[in-house]
Amino acid sequence: MTQSSENAPLNPAEGTDLAALDQGVYTQLRTARHDARLELDGTWHQISPRYAVSQLLQNGIVLAIVVVAALVLGFGLEQHWVWIPAGVIIVLTVATMVILPRQARAIGYMLRADDIVFRKGILWQRMIAVPYGRMQLVDITQGPVDRGFGISQLKMVTAAATTGVQIPGLTQAAAEALRDTLIGVAETRRTGL
Repeated sequence: MTQSSENAPLNPAEGTDLAALDQGVYTQLRTARHDARLELDGTWHQISPRYAVSQLLQNGIVLAIVVVAALVLGFGLEQHWVWIPAGVIIVLTVATMVILPRQARAIGYMLRADDIVFRKGILWQRMIAVPYGRMQLVDITQGPVDRGFGISQLKMVTAAATTGVQIPGLTQAAAEALRDTLIGVAETRRTGL
C-alpha cells in the first residue's frame, strides 16, 4: 500500500526512540463498528491501561468523599436535602466508572508526516489534527495519583485554542519520547504567522 506524503508515517528525529510509544499500552484501539465511523490510514498508538486504573481510583476517592459528606450531613446534622445532590453525584460517578475502561481503549494518536492526529470516543468520535509547525508548547504533567501509576499527560498548545490537544495516560517513557519527537519535528517545520 502506497501512502501519500500527507499520510506517511513520521520519520523520528535523530536519537529519538519511538519504540517507547508502544510499550505497556493497550493492544487494540477500540473503534465504532458503524460503517460511517471516522477512519485514517496509519499506525495508531495507544495509552497505558494504568490510565483507567488511575481514573477509577480518583473517581473512587470522589465517591467516598461524597458518601461520607452525605452521611455526616444527612444523619449527623439532619439535613435530609443532601440525599438528592449526593444521589445524583453518586449515580453519575458510578456511570463514569463503568464506561471509563471502554473510553480509555478508544484514545489514540497517530504521527503523520505533517501533523499528529489525536482521537477519542466511540459514540461521540473526535479527531484533532495538529500541524507540527503550529505547535507553540509541548508540556508533560502528572498529578499525584498518576505519578503513583507512572503515567503522564502530554499537552500540545497551538495559537488556536480549539486545536490544543491533551493525550492522557502515556507512560513516562512514551511521554518523553513523544515530547522530544514533537519538539524536534516542530523546529524543522516552523511556519510564520
